Amino acid sequence: MTETLHIVGGGMAGSEAAWQAAEAGVPVVLHEMRPTVGTFAHQTGDFAEMVCSNSFRSDDDEQNAVGLLHWEMRAAGGLVMAMADRNALPAGGALAVDREAFSQAVTERLRAHPLIRTEPGEITTLPRDGHWIFATGPLTSDALAQAIRTETGTDSLAFFDAIAPIVHFDTVDLSKAWFQSRYDKGETEEERKAYLNCPMNRDQYEAFIDAILAAPKAEFHEGETAGYFDGCLPIEVMAERGRETLRHGPMKPVGLTNANDPARKPYAVVQLRRDNALGTLYNIVGFQTKMKHGAQTEVFRMIPGLEQAGFARLGGIHRNTFLNSPTLLDAQMRLRTRPNLRFAGQITGVEGYVESAAMGLVAGRLAAAEILGRSLPPPPRETAMGALIAHITGDADARTFQPMNVNFGLFPPIDARGGRRGRKDRYKAYTDRAKEALQAWLA
Repeated sequence: MTETLHIVGGGMAGSEAAWQAAEAGVPVVLHEMRPTVGTFAHQTGDFAEMVCSNSFRSDDDEQNAVGLLHWEMRAAGGLVMAMADRNALPAGGALAVDREAFSQAVTERLRAHPLIRTEPGEITTLPRDGHWIFATGPLTSDALAQAIRTETGTDSLAFFDAIAPIVHFDTVDLSKAWFQSRYDKGETEEERKAYLNCPMNRDQYEAFIDAILAAPKAEFHEGETAGYFDGCLPIEVMAERGRETLRHGPMKPVGLTNANDPARKPYAVVQLRRDNALGTLYNIVGFQTKMKHGAQTEVFRMIPGLEQAGFARLGGIHRNTFLNSPTLLDAQMRLRTRPNLRFAGQITGVEGYVESAAMGLVAGRLAAAEILGRSLPPPPRETAMGALIAHITGDADARTFQPMNVNFGLFPPIDARGGRRGRKDRYKAYTDRAKEALQAWLA
C-alpha cells in the first residue's frame, strides 16, 4: 500500500503540492487550520485564497520570467494555473483572476479528487515519522513557527507585509476617473475596462503625499522591527523615501491619457484594477498600506474620483515569516536535520503567488517520487522553477537572504557567442532554453 503524504497549509503551495502528488498516484491528507483557526488576512476557509492582490502578473512567456513560470506550470499540469486561466479577468498583458471564483474552483477540484482527503485543524508540531510538506506560508501559526525555531536552532527571519484596499465600483465618480489599460494594452471593450484611472494635478499630488506622511500608522509590538519586501512596500514607506517616489512607482502617469480631459496630462495617476468577474470591485494598484483604518478612508477619498468611495476592504499589515532556506533546506526541499519534512511556498523565501505555487508543484512531485521509490532530481536550473529552487537552497547568501520573485538574474547566463545580444533576444533565449529543459525534466 502506498504511503500517505501529509501537507500542512492549503494556500497556493499546499494546494498545488496536493494536486501534483495525488495525480502521481500518492494518497494525500491536506491539513488546513482555517476557518477553525483564522488569520489576520484570510476571510474564508477555502484553499488558495488570494489576499494581497488578484494578479499573477505578466503572462508573457517569451520576455518575462514570471510569464515563463506560468508556462512551466501549465506544462506540468498545474492546478493553480488551470483554475487561474478558467477564472481570468481582462488585465492587459497580465493574468488577473476573480479571486473568489478562483479559490472556490481550486477548493472544489481538491475536494473532488479521490486520493485527496482534507482535514481541518491546526498542526503545531513537526512530526518525527511519515512524509510531510509544510506550506504554511507567510502567516504560519505562532505554535508551529515556534516548533520550527526549536528544530532549526535559529529564529525564522521576519518582515512585514501590507495589503491594499478594495473599492466598490459603483462608488467611483466616472466624470473624473476613466477606463484605460496602460499603453492601451488589450483590444476588447472588456479588456479596456480592466483598469480605472484617477488623475491628479501637482497640487493634489503634493497634498496627498502630505496626508500620507501625516496619517497615523499601525504600531509594531515591542521588539519588532519592520523589514519590508521591496516588491510590496506600503505607500507611506515609499513616500518617506522621497516625495516623487510614488509618482515614479504605482502612481506613474505614463502610457495614460485622461479621457475626460485629453489635452491635460496628469501629474500622477492612481490605478484601480478589476478584482472580480462582475466588475463590482476594484483594488487600488500598489497601495499596500499600514495606515490606520480611519485615516485610510480620509486619505484615499482625496483621490479625484474616489471622494465618495465605499471600501469592501481596507488595507492592513501583518507579520510575514520565512526560513533561512540556504542553510536549512537541501536541493530536494527537505529540512537537512529532518529529511522526512519538506517545505514549500513563501515560507521557503520565494515571493509571490505564482512562485509559491511553483514551489508547491515541485515539492509535491519530489515527495511523490520519493514515496513511490523513484529518483527525481529538482528541475534544471535553466528553468524558472529550477532557478528558484537553486536560489533558495544554495545560491543565495544566507547572511543576507530575503524573499525573492522569479527573475532572469537567477538563471545561468546565456552563452553570448556569435555577438552581443539585445535584451529582447536575450530574454527569448532564456525562455527557449528553459522550455526545452523543462520538457526534458517532465519526460
